[in-house]
This record gives sequence, C-alpha cells and structure tokens, in this order.
Amino acid sequence: MFIDRTKIFVSSGKGGNGVVSFHREKYINAGGPDGGDGGKGGDIVFTVDEGASTLADFRYQHRFKAENGANGAKNKMTGKSGADTVIKVPQGTLIKDAVTGRILADMITPGERKIIAKGGRGGQGNMHFATSTRQIPNFARAGEDGREMELQLELKLLADVGLAGFPNVGKSTLLSVTTSAKPEIADYHFTTVSPNLGVVFNNGERSFVMADIPGLIEGASEGLGLGHEFLRHIERTRLILHVIDASGSEGRDPFEDFLLINRELEKYNEKLSRRPQIIALNKMDDERAADNAARFRESFERWFDERAESLSHERDLDAWRIFEISAALGEGTKELSLYCGSILDKMPREAVFTEDEGNVVYTAEEEEPFTVRIEDGVYVVEGPWIKNIVDSVNLNDYESSQYFQRVIRKKGLIQRLEDMGINEGDTVRIYELEFDYYV
Repeated sequence: MFIDRTKIFVSSGKGGNGVVSFHREKYINAGGPDGGDGGKGGDIVFTVDEGASTLADFRYQHRFKAENGANGAKNKMTGKSGADTVIKVPQGTLIKDAVTGRILADMITPGERKIIAKGGRGGQGNMHFATSTRQIPNFARAGEDGREMELQLELKLLADVGLAGFPNVGKSTLLSVTTSAKPEIADYHFTTVSPNLGVVFNNGERSFVMADIPGLIEGASEGLGLGHEFLRHIERTRLILHVIDASGSEGRDPFEDFLLINRELEKYNEKLSRRPQIIALNKMDDERAADNAARFRESFERWFDERAESLSHERDLDAWRIFEISAALGEGTKELSLYCGSILDKMPREAVFTEDEGNVVYTAEEEEPFTVRIEDGVYVVEGPWIKNIVDSVNLNDYESSQYFQRVIRKKGLIQRLEDMGINEGDTVRIYELEFDYYV
C-alpha cells in the first residue's frame, strides 16, 4: 500500500538541571559553589532516506522521543547531553505543523538533515551565580523543557517525469515497458489508485525516474475523483509526459481530452499548466488512431501558436513534441524515453513548491517568553521561559528571591503587568507560585 500522508507526535529532550553544590574537602569547611550545568536535551532530527519510497513505516510507530539531558554534578561537572532521535523519511517529504499547517521542512536533498524540534538547554549550576556580594548562591537553573509537536508528513513524489492523462489511456502499460516497474494493468478505470515509480535506463545507464500517477477526471482541481491525489504529486515532477488515447475509445475525442487535462492543471496551479509537456499519442495500433492523430496534430499546432509567448521557455527546451506510440506493442517507446532524457538534461534540478508553500523552519526564538491573561481578577502568567525560571529558584532563600525579581523585571514581565493595569495588592499566579503584587 502506498501511504503518502500521516501524523506523528514528536518530543525533544528536556535539558538537565543545574545543581546546587559547594566545594568540600578536608580542612576546607566552606568552599565556593561548584554545581555543574545540566546537559542539553536531544533534538528531533529528520533526514532523507534514499531507500524509502513510502510513509508506510509510520503506521507502526507514531511517537518519537529524544533523550533528556543528564543533571549536572558537583565539582563543576556538566551532565551528559541527551541523544538525538533521527527520523528517516523518503525524499520529497513535506513536514508540517499539524496544528497551524505551517511548513517546517521540505526534505528534498539526499542525506539532508533538519532539526525540527530542538532539545531544551541544560540549566546552569550555582557556580554561575556567585558574585562579590552573593558568595553562597543556594539556587541553580532548571533545564529547559523539550518541545512537543504533532506533525503532518506528506510525501510528494520527486519523479523526473510524471505521466498525466485520463484513466485507461495506457499510462501503466507505458511505465511497465519502459521500466522494470510492475503496476497492475487492467481494462477499467482507476486501476492505478496510488502512484507507481519506475527507473528508465537509456543506453544501459540510469536516466530518470518516471511516475505513473492516478488518472485525472474533469473536476479534479475541485477534488473530484482522485484529483487532488494526482495533482499533489504531479506538481513535483520536472517534465509532464501527457499520454492520450489516440484510438478515441469510449467515444472520446483525443484533443478534447488534452484540453481538459490542461484546464485542470491550470485551475490547480497556473505554473503547473506551463510546465514542459511531451505528448504521447498511444494505442496507434488501433485502426482509428491514424486519422485521430492527424486531426490532433492540426488542432495542437493552432493551440500551441496561440500560447507561443507564454510557453517560450518550453519551446527553447524543444518540449511539447508529439510522439506516436503503442505501449502495448512496445512501438515508439524507446525513442520516447530517449527524448525525455534529452529534455531533462537541459532542465535545472530545483525544488518545486506550490504557491502557498515556503521553506519556513521553526526556531525557538519565535516563542514568546511568557503570556499574561486576567482570570477572575488574577493575573495569570504562563510560558516555557517563565516556568523554567520558577522551577529554578528557591524563593525561601533571600538571594534567590532577589535574583528572581531582577530577572522578571529585565525580561519585561513587570512592565507587561503594569501596562495591563495591575495595582498594588493584586494577585499574580505563575503556575504553582502565587503572590500579591507590590512595587
């Protein structure tokens, strides 16, 4: 089964806590602070696995957790960093935040690695908080929490050549005779319900990857039939090989089929409709095919001349050429595959994005350090940064309490509360900590 979309849950590692420790040895009763730092939490890393072609493995594992960092130790020893969790995905996988829909990474290049969720930083030990006036700091920084995310993985095929065309025009047959792929072939619509990939070898050397993608129907751009399933994949192909039934079976007109397919491409993505196409008039062994092919060529020349300016780049590539073939008999298929290879050699290899896509990768700096809301007259402060601070300090210790007040003022929390109209005596709640506000 071909699986091209799935959801998973990932969690990066929590940073280890810094520790409170003081140097102790024989004859030294009150040594200085020597609490070490916590180790960094492991990252969630995605990498491209060239050997994978589907997202099927994610049916069996939906949750991935990176290792937490170890706590610091005495004698200024830093805790061990947590191991990263590396998740392998096929080339062409789009990684999205399942909640916001924002694109986090587009995994295209073989061997590429992307950090999607960074592990929490390790907390600082008390050795960092000693000053000339604070010689016995009884507090240390807690490690930062890891990041939990629900991700949507979408696999968009990265084939060089995508076979376009209505159902039952012979795309699967063409793939089977030009590659070693063995797609299901039968004389009924939608035999192909998921993409099939094959590698075309020209002159004994690997030339390009061809994809037989589910056939279109009219209305595909609105999601009818398998429309969006088809279009999502074909937008990643560099060259479109448009297969048309030249026999006119089922009472269809070959040129009208050509126009309908291109209209659906244009409705879905205007740039997609201008992508280079090579036309393969298939089933030329049928007695009706010769006359239909002649009429097709005449109509096609008029259609192309009307669009010559917008298709000038493709004309330079010498695409939009018509081949007459019989995939079932293997006639004309070698010449067709050689020509596709020659066109691809002239085309740059580049990532192909849809209009609403961009390669926006999450960074921790995008998060606000805290949020403030008023709930039943209480100012409620939340956020990963402020939680880390509260977990770090010992408010029963004078120096630790003074440090806490300085940090939240420097970060702007006091100013935020004042801007929201807080008055003396109002209650502030920060997780388990609750206190009255006084200037």
